[in-house]
Amino acid sequence: MIKNYFNYKVKIKDTPFKTDSGKVYENTAAVSLLDENKKEISYFELGFLYKEEIYHLIEQEKPVNLDDCYIENFSLTEYRESRNIERKSHVKIHNFSAYHTFFDSRIETDFSFVEFDDEYKNFENAHFLNGSVSFQSAKFHQGGVNFSYSYFNDGNIDFSNANFGNGELNFKNSWFGTGHKNFQDALFGEGDVLFVNTEFNKGDVTFVNTVFKSKRVSFKVASFLEGKVGFHFARFHCKELIFERTEFGDGKVDFRTTEFADAKVSFNRAVFGNGDKSFEASQHKAGKLTFRKTIWGNGNVSFEQVEFNNSILFLDNADFGKGNLSFSKSHIKELSLKSCHLDYYVDLRLSKCNSIDLSDTVARDIIDIKPYDFTVEIETINFTGMRLIGRIYVDWVINNVKNLIYSQQNKSKREFAEQFRILKENFSTTGQYADEDKAYVEFKRNELKADLKDAVKENPFSRIWKLPSYVFQWLVFDKIGLYATNPLRVLTSMLFGYVFFSLIYVVMPFFIDAKIVSSIGDPDKLGSVAVAFYHSAITFLTIGYGDYYPSGVFRWLSGLEGFVGLFLMSYFTVAFVRKILR
Repeated sequence: MIKNYFNYKVKIKDTPFKTDSGKVYENTAAVSLLDENKKEISYFELGFLYKEEIYHLIEQEKPVNLDDCYIENFSLTEYRESRNIERKSHVKIHNFSAYHTFFDSRIETDFSFVEFDDEYKNFENAHFLNGSVSFQSAKFHQGGVNFSYSYFNDGNIDFSNANFGNGELNFKNSWFGTGHKNFQDALFGEGDVLFVNTEFNKGDVTFVNTVFKSKRVSFKVASFLEGKVGFHFARFHCKELIFERTEFGDGKVDFRTTEFADAKVSFNRAVFGNGDKSFEASQHKAGKLTFRKTIWGNGNVSFEQVEFNNSILFLDNADFGKGNLSFSKSHIKELSLKSCHLDYYVDLRLSKCNSIDLSDTVARDIIDIKPYDFTVEIETINFTGMRLIGRIYVDWVINNVKNLIYSQQNKSKREFAEQFRILKENFSTTGQYADEDKAYVEFKRNELKADLKDAVKENPFSRIWKLPSYVFQWLVFDKIGLYATNPLRVLTSMLFGYVFFSLIYVVMPFFIDAKIVSSIGDPDKLGSVAVAFYHSAITFLTIGYGDYYPSGVFRWLSGLEGFVGLFLMSYFTVAFVRKILR
């Protein structure tokens, strides 16, 4: 296919032309392709047929073979008018072939309302040199249609309402000029639909309300330049849909309310330009939709209200450029944003989702998970390895954050600890100090368990001293005061400790030679229980009046109680001041 020419000229000669297949035309068309300076860059000859000769073949229901031919101003609308046929009546063409055929028209090459009745229609390497091209409401029936390596110079192409039958439709390596490529309301049958390496160039490309029933639809390595690409209301009732390494230019890409049925959908390594991308309210019954290593360009990306209830959506390693990303009110079984760069606002307020993977992401702006005017039901979110430069808006209670983390499968205590640490720092940034404390406690708990497990794994004998250390830290740091995050918990622990020591002073004298002695003769005549509780109080609070003192083993026990009391009072002070200062 020659497509780097700027202009062309055609001269009709009265000499016969014989094709490589042996077909003879009465006239020859000498075609010269010119560059910008009107210099000839290519010259070749074709057979030439007047359009009336073609009309006569159609009227006589004879085979129409236009291979290696030059055709001027072909128009089925003109054909119908000249034969008094109703304007929208279909015109049957038999055994059609236009291999390496050059169509030229001042206004439009018109195949509108054509009906091909043979099994295979061939436009391979066909060139539409000038004027728009119309296949509006065309019927291709069974067999296949081959437009591979075809060249549409004008770019205004109309395949609206076309029925491509059940054979393969092949637009591989085709080239479209600037203009509107219209496939609206077209019906693609059961054969493969191939737009592989097709260059759509500038102008809108419309597949609105099209139906694909084939097993495989491929736009792999296709190229769209400036203009809107619309698949609004399209229905892909196919097994495989491929947009791998497809380049979308600057302009809106519209897949709103598209039905993907249960197709295996792949946009891997696709490149989107600067414009909004919308998959809003699209549907997928079950399976996978993959957008791995996709470059989304600048502009908002919307997956709002999608119905992927039984589908997994992979957006791993994607670069979302400058623009917001939204999954608001969507239903997705599993959503993976692993290793993505999220530089702008991300709305993860999904109505229903089993799991979201945010591992290894870099988030520089807001990630919004906190419900506002509708319920958000997310079972699991993986924050492992996240680089959080921005903020996550999430509520510990409403979003059930604890369950979001612990519901993850096959995660180590170290990974749990890391995720709670990320959330702890996030809650501190957003001023959610109560939630920060809860995240901090879970972080320390998992870190403690992870340290024990790692130490024992490295040296099994270390269990002998590591386990007592673990129990001590678990009791003192966690159970007594929740890592200094709960003053009331520390106060309760103090009360429990005070009562515990008091009861020991009451009970132990019945079993050992130890007692609490009055240094002033007990003027208040206190009973043994009152004395025990009084002595415990002045010892625990380190008051030390000296009116009662311990004897025997109680001397050592009172020293221990004094240390515990001093420690817990300090612990309470730290926890209380921490709350007040924030």
